[in-house]
Amino acid sequence: MHILVTGGAGFIGSHTVEALLADGARVTVLDDFSSGRRENLPAHAALRVITADVRDAAAVDAALDGVDRVLHLAAQVSVQSSVQAPVASCMHNVVGFLNVLDGVRRRGIGRLVYASSAAVYGTPRELPLAETSPTGPLSPYGLEKSIDDQYAALYAALYGVSALGLRYFNIYGPRQDPRSPYAGVISKFADAVRAGAPVRIFGDGLQTRDFVYVKDLAEVNRRALLHDASGVCNVGTGHSVTLLDLVAALERVAGRTVERCFEPPAAGDIRDSATTTDRLAALLGYVPQTPLARGLSALLG
Repeated sequence: MHILVTGGAGFIGSHTVEALLADGARVTVLDDFSSGRRENLPAHAALRVITADVRDAAAVDAALDGVDRVLHLAAQVSVQSSVQAPVASCMHNVVGFLNVLDGVRRRGIGRLVYASSAAVYGTPRELPLAETSPTGPLSPYGLEKSIDDQYAALYAALYGVSALGLRYFNIYGPRQDPRSPYAGVISKFADAVRAGAPVRIFGDGLQTRDFVYVKDLAEVNRRALLHDASGVCNVGTGHSVTLLDLVAALERVAGRTVERCFEPPAAGDIRDSATTTDRLAALLGYVPQTPLARGLSALLG
């Protein structure tokens, strides 16, 4: 099986590429290396790397030649950047997505799995969130991912494209750069712990998140490529923790006390986040299962 992974040199993409190669797939990575790194990818005879941008329709079409399935991860994933430069963000996240989606349609490729986001829900009106929960994006990024979901549903209805959008919750693990605009809270906290610096908590620290270890997510991506279900699917563990609980877990793993520095709540930050895993388990027979302490241990090394 030949699989194209856009954004394959990035944090999530590189872990998924490793899982696909271990499964015996032939993999082509398309990445513009704006945030991904070549050193994230293994040297492997079954791996081909193309330096290109998903906004370039011709480059995307060329990369799709001979491909059986597609995993689309390339995106502008910074909420803050989407607010500051919404047109540029839309070009990456909507036009780039549409280039991939339409290329899959034109070439008759049998399967597209793509990264959607829990950001489509905005401030939850109910918890835990299910795929049928109301959406209400709070940022251009969240809106862009919601538009992608709608385009995928339309292409499934009009053209029979098999597309599944995975609504990722909070992903963490090795290779997530704490200094990048895309960094998650765990990578920033872990970086502070390594440096012996205080962790910065915006708000009271009682806000909750569902944290998914990246290697578990890679397994979700791998399984999704092998199935034919369409629509959207939330990807979480089904268990949320507060940021204060997260800091306490980091202290236990690091074996030392971590200073907490409380700052005003971040604008647009949601209070709580939690998801059901019913659809994920039903579709893929798998739910992310790495305990937070084990994932943090792997991250801190």
